[in-house]
Amino acid sequence: MQAKTILNKPIMNPPSAFTQFWEDVKAIAGPYWYPTEAWGRAFSDVIRAWGMLFVLILLIIALVAVTAFNSFVSRYLVDAIVEEKDFSKFVDMLLVYGAALICVTLLVGISKFVRKQIALDWYEWLNNQILSKYFSNRAYYKINFKSDIDNPDQRLAQEIEPIPRSALSFSATLLEKVLEMITFLIIVWSISQFVAICLVAYTIVGNVIAVYLTQELNKISQEELEFKADYNYALTHVRNHAESIAFFRGENQEKNIIKRRFSNIVKSTKRKINWERNKDIFSRGYQAVIQIFPFIVLGPLQIRDEIDFGQVGQASLACNLFAIALAELINEFGTSGRFSSYVERLAEFSDALEFVTKEPENVSTIKTIEENHLAFENVTLQTPNYEQVIVEDLSLSVKAGEGLLIVGPSGRGKSSLLRAIAGLWNAGTGRLVRPSLEEVLFLPQRPYIILGTLREQLLYPNTNRQMSDAELKEVLQQVNLQNLLSRVDSFDTEVPWENILSLGEQQRLAFARLLVTHPRFTILDEATSALDLNNEESLYQQLQETKTTFISVGHRESLFNYHQWVLELSQDSSWKLVSVQDYRLQKAKQIVINSL
Repeated sequence: MQAKTILNKPIMNPPSAFTQFWEDVKAIAGPYWYPTEAWGRAFSDVIRAWGMLFVLILLIIALVAVTAFNSFVSRYLVDAIVEEKDFSKFVDMLLVYGAALICVTLLVGISKFVRKQIALDWYEWLNNQILSKYFSNRAYYKINFKSDIDNPDQRLAQEIEPIPRSALSFSATLLEKVLEMITFLIIVWSISQFVAICLVAYTIVGNVIAVYLTQELNKISQEELEFKADYNYALTHVRNHAESIAFFRGENQEKNIIKRRFSNIVKSTKRKINWERNKDIFSRGYQAVIQIFPFIVLGPLQIRDEIDFGQVGQASLACNLFAIALAELINEFGTSGRFSSYVERLAEFSDALEFVTKEPENVSTIKTIEENHLAFENVTLQTPNYEQVIVEDLSLSVKAGEGLLIVGPSGRGKSSLLRAIAGLWNAGTGRLVRPSLEEVLFLPQRPYIILGTLREQLLYPNTNRQMSDAELKEVLQQVNLQNLLSRVDSFDTEVPWENILSLGEQQRLAFARLLVTHPRFTILDEATSALDLNNEESLYQQLQETKTTFISVGHRESLFNYHQWVLELSQDSSWKLVSVQDYRLQKAKQIVINSL
């Protein structure tokens, strides 16, 4: 389900935005790098992460040091060629220069490898943490009703991995380039203080412009992420509802919806292209000025023999490397806009998962008691937002081995009572007595078909249960699915079951799970609506033979044959509980009265 997408978010001033961004980063990174909770990461894992980070820092420092060393080797190499014309010194310097280049190559490769390993470890931990929140206390279900989070599936699948990768890339680049800039600035200072001072002033101006460009990219990146998420959801929606769309011949309407969402991506991409054009022009021009400036200042000095040619070359190289480092740093600041968008969306998602699993304050909830029977005690059930009363002051008890049928007008909360039993909805008052949910099996109208083998389909939700092929074949025979094996090679074949099984076959497969599980309590929400009467009768008879206590929701008159009691819900939130025989008599009398 896609929740409401909010694009018009309140605009914060830069200090507030940075503060919020930093709080989000701490919330995401803190538990990994500095866990404070007792249930946090193992101490050995934390030490390992810090150890790898320390190694990465050492590698970066060594890389900058060797690069700086190479600038002096290059200077002496030029002097040996131009000034001294010493072949022996030339060969020595050339060997040193080559060895230093090999060191740079190895350091670059190893540092990137270590950085990616840290990012992968962080990503694995972060993904597992968010997944734990997602599946904790049914947050994956509740978030669809209590939050404005859009496209949680995309946030999980595509927006977690870039965070550790981008964080490590940005941090490593920042450290490396700042060290390089400081080092090269010192080298330039040793040759010409005037050039060094100009470089510092020029850098300050460039960073101010870079910050402005980065702020614009942050807005574009946030918008782009949301538009792509909406577009991806629209495509998934078509795939999931392909048959319905085909029946309605709704291709043109669906295509228009998708094209409309795609046009939003195009507009956002055009804005990004314009931004990148301005950034590229600025970055390249900024770098070009730095490259030519030392020649303008130092060239005349060398012509007048006030400095040697090697110093001019070293200053030029240092300024060029300074310019490259600054350009990469500016580029990293630019791409950090997407990183900040990912951080914001993940922090928002994580907070929402925590929010929906918290017990609401200052509101009434139905108290659940676990016992070996099922009963409602003065239960008033409301919708999760407390805006509508579904049923009021309900009191009843279902005896072991009996069947209760819930009937009533559409939209009056029949399925909502089942959600209350399952613990999905608890807004209201009163007490609900029920067994442990491990003893209850739910069969919805649209059975849940997992991604797995036929064996796993039958054993779900306890796929670790051990059953032989012969036992499973007998179960398929009982639910009239004996021909299912002819479509696949074996019970361990995995195919897209939801696409190849009709709704009626899926409902019979759900009943097969019941025969495998033998639950003490069964909840059926129109679980036979797609079956013919013969199949329905066969399945309910087998259900009765298991001696399970069951509650059904349905409209078919045939269902009265398999239940002892009827709970009728009315439009005004009232209810009445009568035996099946009395309910049939009442309906017969009502039909006679209406016909007069």
